[in-house]
Amino acid sequence: MLFAASIAEGVLGVLAAFLTARVIDAAVFQGAGLDAVLPQLAMLAGLALLKAVIGYGGGRIGFEAAARVREVLFARLVDHVGALGPVRLAGTAAGDLATTLTDAVAGIEPYWRQWLPATATVAVLPVAILLVVLPVDWRSAAIFLVTLPLLPMFMVLAGRSAERANQRQWATMARLGGHLLDAVAGLADLVLLGAAKREAALVARTADDYRRETMKVLRLAFLSALVLEFFATVSIAATAVLVGFRLMWGEIAFVDGLFVLLLAPQFYAPLRTLGVERHARMEAVAAAERLADLLGRPAPVRTGGAPLAAGAAVSLRFDHVSAGYGDGRLALDDVSFEVRPGEHVAIVGESGAGKSTLLSLIAGFLEPSSGSILIDGRPLAGLDLDDVRRHIALLPQRAALFDATVAENVAMGRSGDVGAALKAARADGFVSRLPHGEHSRLGQDGAGLSGGEAQRLMLARAFLAPAPLVLMDEPTAHLDAATEAAVGEAIAALSAGRTRLTIAHRLGTVESADRVLVLAAGRLVEEGTPAQLRATGGAYAGMLARLAGGSAT
Repeated sequence: MLFAASIAEGVLGVLAAFLTARVIDAAVFQGAGLDAVLPQLAMLAGLALLKAVIGYGGGRIGFEAAARVREVLFARLVDHVGALGPVRLAGTAAGDLATTLTDAVAGIEPYWRQWLPATATVAVLPVAILLVVLPVDWRSAAIFLVTLPLLPMFMVLAGRSAERANQRQWATMARLGGHLLDAVAGLADLVLLGAAKREAALVARTADDYRRETMKVLRLAFLSALVLEFFATVSIAATAVLVGFRLMWGEIAFVDGLFVLLLAPQFYAPLRTLGVERHARMEAVAAAERLADLLGRPAPVRTGGAPLAAGAAVSLRFDHVSAGYGDGRLALDDVSFEVRPGEHVAIVGESGAGKSTLLSLIAGFLEPSSGSILIDGRPLAGLDLDDVRRHIALLPQRAALFDATVAENVAMGRSGDVGAALKAARADGFVSRLPHGEHSRLGQDGAGLSGGEAQRLMLARAFLAPAPLVLMDEPTAHLDAATEAAVGEAIAALSAGRTRLTIAHRLGTVESADRVLVLAAGRLVEEGTPAQLRATGGAYAGMLARLAGGSAT
């Protein structure tokens, strides 16, 4: 429809030129009165109105098509980011990712709304005009045919530098956007460290780099447009001179000469428009390269298979599992263990021992390089990843809360009794004291809440849709004793009858576990009950003093 509207506008322009030439010839040279030309004038007015309606309709269609493209592309990107997960995106700055999801998606829009209609018009209208002019005046048609290739040739030559400059502009803008967002996110730390002014100066320098790159792109775009205008104007002038002399010599009728002259600007207009819109295409290509880079990152896609049993505690088994990251370093090396349904297992080890990697593997954020993981005796690799995650309650050290209401942060788009979940998480007390209760709006990352309050909202989120497998990265690690006790009671209630794995940082968490897994340098070095491991005097016994002093990570 968009292409048809663009082409229809051009065809109507040709008809209008034909009628205009006839009306002027009849009125000036044939002495026709108003009554004689009135029907043709009415047709001209109708063509103008129809062209305006088609132009408006085409603009609306282009806007809606571009909006749909943006919506679909943004949804696909968000789904892909969700499929990649935090581990695969660990090396991507949050600000850079946000810039890609917003500015790069917006940069695609002009391609659909401006460039594609221009290419459709270029492909059809000049050929149609050439076929119309050829039987009327073959000499003018020859000028059109000879000069037509000059415009795209110079457009390509002038556009190469502009395209390279446009790519540099996009890279600078992405760096600026990402850096600015990251700086705003860490503003409190920058102020405390006395680095705010230095960071502001760095942002200012990056912004100035972006300004310079933008001016380069605009300068080249204007120069390329000037080249196209020059050659189009020269070509139209050559046609006008030829037609003028032939009119003077009596070799062409006035109505035919005027018709050709009226068509000459329309013949070159699509290419001139294409040259102007080439900047939109270059911007879209540079944006598409960033989007393709993100979409090109492999993400796990696992669907099918019978779902896990709802509400029942699950068993978990690691069978000679090894896993690593992009640098080739093994985070886990040949790890094997089993967790029985309803069992509470604590995972301890020094920083970098592989504790978080275990949870990432179970949640599907990372895939093992060798070995297999089984849930209820079924290989995790063959299960529907979305279904598996619906059976997992994940509680990290730091709460992930969003700029939304308390109820929205707890529900996360799911149905359920938010009030009951808040009560079960021991969060109803402080929520009731907020200005609008559970409808109070929180800031980003739960701004305005204490660490314990934020963790209790995370627990409420887990209580809203109880999962049979609970994964915890010691959510009480940064809380004071009183808050830790309250959150601990809620965790105990959440974990009742469910399988639970906890990365342990505190002695109390380890001692309350049914079993303890001790990791060192990615390997499982000890396994047993807390009492058994204390008695053996091995790695676990050596860690107790550090755990008691709060130095273990």
